[in-house]
Parts: sequence; C-alpha cells; structure tokens
Amino acid sequence: MDEINLLWHQLTDSETIIRSGLLVITLIVFAENGLFFAFFLPGDYLLFLTGVFGGTGVLKEPLSTLLLSIFSAAVIGSLVGYLLGRFFGNSLQRRPDSMFFKKKHLESTREFFEKYGFSALVISRFLPVVRTFTPILAGISKMSWYSFLFLNVLGGALWVGILVAGGYYLGQQFPWIINYVQYIILFFLGITTFTIIKGYLKLKKND
Repeated sequence: MDEINLLWHQLTDSETIIRSGLLVITLIVFAENGLFFAFFLPGDYLLFLTGVFGGTGVLKEPLSTLLLSIFSAAVIGSLVGYLLGRFFGNSLQRRPDSMFFKKKHLESTREFFEKYGFSALVISRFLPVVRTFTPILAGISKMSWYSFLFLNVLGGALWVGILVAGGYYLGQQFPWIINYVQYIILFFLGITTFTIIKGYLKLKKND
C-alpha cells in the first residue's frame, strides 16, 4: 500500500514530475490529453509550472524546446483519444465504472460537446477532465479527420502557448514566484474542483 501511495503522489505532484525532466512531463501530458484512465493527472498547472521552472532556470531546456515537446505530446495524446473513440467507442461506452473510468465524465463531456460543437475541441483544452474525454467523443461521433486535426492543433497550440509561455515569462520576470508553487497548484486545483462539481451537479439535475 505504501508503494501505491508513493506512486500516486509521484504521478499527481507537479513539482516532482517537473524535476524528473522534460521526458516525464511530455509523457504525462500525452496521457492526460486522450487516455480515459489518465484524466486525474495534472494538466493546466503542470504546463504553467513547467514554464515557471523553465523561466527560473530549474529546467535547462530553452522555451522553444519546452513548447515544441509539450505541444507535440498534447496533440498526439488527443489524436490517440480520437482513435480510441472512433474504433473502440462502443466498448468504452459499455465499460463499467472503475477507479480509472467514470461514465459521468463521459456524459458531462458529451453535453459539453453537443453544446459547443466542433469548437469544444479548442475550449476543452482549458477544462480539466473534459479535456481528456472530448477527443474520445469526437472519435465516437465520427468527426472528420481534417476537422479534428485542425482543431486539435489549434487547441493544443493555444493551450500550450498560453500556459507554458506565460509561466516562463513570469519565471523570468519574478523568479521568487518559484517559492509559491503550492499556492499556484491550489489555485488551479480550485478551478479543477469547481469544474468537476459543476459538471456533476448538472448531471444530477438532468437525471
């Protein structure tokens, strides 16, 4: 049990992930952007803190390398999610709830997708949990390859560009910000919690 708790901490602690290096960061981003069982992994604040750690020099890679690596991971991750939805969507929808899969996340994302249409692929990049399931639903709904690829690249570029570059700039201009990592994480966790609770209450209301 101690080993499981340690693994969970390492997977969800952004500072630990970032200090492990860019390869680990890109793998986490890849998984969180399209693998249904990885929805719990850090997303927004991982990108922002990666920028902060890059701007303060903790991460040695230049900004261009950070942007390209994380952008590629985000786009490829969502592409895998799309392919999973397109070819295994029926099986996924019949899958029972488990620790790493909740049908409520799929249903709340479906409502979001129906409300915003194709633009959901761009907007959802900034919404935890929904970000993971939107490309899967795009695949289930058989969205055209060209539309998906365009919106996937656009959404990935905006998400990575704003959060990583924004964090990098703040890290350069205000290097002392690295001493307040915990507050940055709490801020993003607050947004994540609000999004999940809002989606859950909406589902309960529609039941």
